[in-house]
Amino acid sequence: MTFEVLIQIFLLGIALAMDAFAVSVTDGLTYTDINKKKSFFIAGVFGLMQGLMPLVGYWIIELVRFIADEASGNKSGEVMGWIVVILAFVLLLFIGGKMLFEGIRDLRNKDEEKEPKKFSFREVILFGFATSIDAMATGVTLNAGLSNHGTIWLHVGIIAVITFGICLIGLFLGKMILRLFKGKYEVCVVIGGVILILLAAWVLISHLLNI
Repeated sequence: MTFEVLIQIFLLGIALAMDAFAVSVTDGLTYTDINKKKSFFIAGVFGLMQGLMPLVGYWIIELVRFIADEASGNKSGEVMGWIVVILAFVLLLFIGGKMLFEGIRDLRNKDEEKEPKKFSFREVILFGFATSIDAMATGVTLNAGLSNHGTIWLHVGIIAVITFGICLIGLFLGKMILRLFKGKYEVCVVIGGVILILLAAWVLISHLLNI
């Protein structure tokens, strides 16, 4: 493993973490009861998922190559790439659309008492899965030459740690923005929904354009 490979993995980790970063900002915006423990939990879930998915993708390709051949492994990598991208697109679009609808509904019903959005373990897990599922396709890239059976664990560990750190920054930024909209939680929910919808579009467009 060369220094150049480590640089590539580091840059790959930053690129993969951008989805989780955007959702971390959204979490910081919409969850009004986040404390240090919950922040570390959110960042930990995102980091774990972002490191786990490329590892799963890597070993799926290895399994296909073992059972079939090299060409089958490459073909399965392409198919898997499309499946995970479409799944990530649908999940993010659904969650973002739901948040946007709820935020706009609350903005229109100004006379009703609004309950601030609270932290949800289940929602955080779903967010972590939705933002990392497309990273499974990265396992194909790692399998193509960047990683081997010995280095793949280190590489996904680097990706996980980078994601963890970047998500903490995202949560901090989200909480700062939330303070600017104090008392207007529905506005933050709308912003969070828009972020997730844009992220869904980016996931699909970036795959189509091979960015």
